[in-house]
Amino acid sequence: MSANHSPAGQQPTATYESAFLKACRREPVPHTPVWFMRQAGRSLPEYLKVREGVPMLESCMRPDLVAEITLQPVRRHHVDAAIYFSDIVVPLKAIGVDLDIKPGVGPVVQNPIRTRADLAQLRDLSPEDVWYVTEAIGLLTAELGETPLIGFAGAPFTLASYLVEGGPSKNHEHTKALMYSDPQLWADLLDRLAEITSAFLKVQIEAGASAVQLFDSWVGALAPADYRRSVMPASSKVFDAVASYGVPRIHFGVGTGELLGLMGEAGADVVGVDWRVPLDEAARRVGPGKALQGNLDPAVLFASTEAVEAKTREVLDAAAGLEGHVFNLGHGVMPSMDPDALTRLVEYVHTQTAR
Repeated sequence: MSANHSPAGQQPTATYESAFLKACRREPVPHTPVWFMRQAGRSLPEYLKVREGVPMLESCMRPDLVAEITLQPVRRHHVDAAIYFSDIVVPLKAIGVDLDIKPGVGPVVQNPIRTRADLAQLRDLSPEDVWYVTEAIGLLTAELGETPLIGFAGAPFTLASYLVEGGPSKNHEHTKALMYSDPQLWADLLDRLAEITSAFLKVQIEAGASAVQLFDSWVGALAPADYRRSVMPASSKVFDAVASYGVPRIHFGVGTGELLGLMGEAGADVVGVDWRVPLDEAARRVGPGKALQGNLDPAVLFASTEAVEAKTREVLDAAAGLEGHVFNLGHGVMPSMDPDALTRLVEYVHTQTAR
C-alpha cells in the first residue's frame, strides 16, 4: 500500500494530508510546498563528508548511506518532500549493463547499443536486483513520518541516449541517427527501457514512496513531432504501469518548453517546468487538469538575498492562478550553491504563501 493512498473506510496514511501531496492532487494547501531537484547532497558539506571516498554507484547501493543522504536536506532546509537519493542509471547497472559513473563526466557505457543484437544487454528488472532500494525506503519512511518520499527514475529516452551514445552527449547524434534510421529497433529499445523503468518505480512505490518523478533530462533535444512519434509511447507506458497505485506522477525535462503539453499528455499528474517558460504560460501550454512544478532559475541563488526574493516573487505571482503548484528550481541544485541560500528560499516561499 502506497503512503499516498487513502482507501475508503480506512484512515489516511501519514503523508496523505501533506502540503506536497495536496498540491500534486490540485487541492487547497496551507502553503506552497517546496523541494529541490538534486537536493540530496550536492551542495551540503555533510553530504560531501559521508560520500568521501565512496564512488557514486556504490553510494546508491548502500541503504544506510542512501537514507542518510536523502534525509540531510530535509533536516537542513525543511523542505516539504524528500527525493530518493539514487542515479538514473542504477536500474541499468542492476541488470548487468557494463557502465560506470566517471567523476566530472557522468555515466559511461562500455558497450553502446547500436544494433539489435545489443538489446540482449537489457533483461527484465526484478525487485531482488534492487533489494537495497526496498531496504533504504523502509529506513526512510520510518524516519520521515509525515514528510513524503518521492521515488524517481530516468525516462526511456534519456536512458536510451546514454546507452546509444555510450555516455553524455551534446548533440545526441548517434541517438537521433538510430531513431530516424531504424525506427523499429528504436521502438523496441524504448519499449524495453519502459519495462525496466516501470519495474524500478513499482519497487519504490511498493516500498513506501508517496510520489514518483520521471526525469527526461535530454528530451528537450527533440522536436514535438519526434517526441510524439518516437518517445511519448514509451513514457506513457511507464505512467500507465504505475497508474493503479494512485500516487502522483511527475514528469520533468530540461529545455522542454515546446514539449510541455505533450509531456502532460503522456500521463503525468504534475508537469515540471524549467526556468525558460513562466508558469502562467506553461499552464496555458499544458492545459487544465494538471499541477505544475517549478521553476526558479537555479543561477538566481548566487545573487543577493533581495534579488532571490524578487525573482521568487515573480515565480509565485505567475503561479497564482494554477490549479496546483509545487515550488522547485527550474533544474537541479548546483554543487557550489550556498546551502543557507536554499534554506532561506524555503522559508521565504512558505512565509509568502501561508494561508
